[in-house]
Amino acid sequence: MTEIVNTAQSEAWNGYEGEHWAGNYDRYDAVNHGFNQPLLTAAGVAEGDRVLDIGCGNGQLTRAAARRASGGSATGIDLSGPMLARARELAATEAVPNVSFEQGDAQIHPFPAGAFDAALSRFGIMFFADPTVAFANIARALRPGGRLAFVAMPPMPGTDLGAVFGAAAAHLDNFVVSPAQGPFSDPDRIRSLLSAAGFTDIDAEYREAEGIWGRDIPDATEFIMGWGPVHYHRTLAGFATDGKVRQAVSETLTTYATPAGVRLRVAAWLVTATTPLP
Repeated sequence: MTEIVNTAQSEAWNGYEGEHWAGNYDRYDAVNHGFNQPLLTAAGVAEGDRVLDIGCGNGQLTRAAARRASGGSATGIDLSGPMLARARELAATEAVPNVSFEQGDAQIHPFPAGAFDAALSRFGIMFFADPTVAFANIARALRPGGRLAFVAMPPMPGTDLGAVFGAAAAHLDNFVVSPAQGPFSDPDRIRSLLSAAGFTDIDAEYREAEGIWGRDIPDATEFIMGWGPVHYHRTLAGFATDGKVRQAVSETLTTYATPAGVRLRVAAWLVTATTPLP
């Protein structure tokens, strides 16, 4: 593993957060898989491409990119040892030969210059300590004319997920459902960030995709109670408000229950950009 500067996130993703995602990889993929094909299409991933997946987690998007880039390769990078172990296991089980995974901090990882045709991220770029430095490093790793495509969460109020988190936050002190500001809060901020990092042709559009959060309301409630942000704030409260949190989440989920499971629309900015040609 290379040097890590994003130490707080490394601690989280090699602790409870990473273990929960690795242990529930199929559930998190069911939540987020709706963005896989839009990302691959937006990045123009094609046969023979060399693809980088940033914050690859359990590797579902990385493996999808490797399949589409047959004859090329896909490399996933993540801070989380538990999730990378799961990603390697799944790649072997699914017999995806042109995929590899590296543990490292994408902000400073020594990627070979110009080594990739495309870079992707499915919500993995939201945790950089210094986003400008990180995206500049990613730009350096792309060839001239290389393509970047990622999804990042917009402010949550008004979204399905915002409604569920808001219900939990009502009983958890200091649980901020969605920061008012931040580098991914609106398209103008995203364009400013990527332009400062050296990207051009920057675009950001609002997208939604349906995710499956559980078989039924009790199942989905239990999953959400264990999800990192909710679990963390439950811990800070000494689990004293758990009954109220669980009831609030369960009641909110009734809106989204269907015979085919509990389904929420996940909102995102779908962002694309390129590196300049000489």
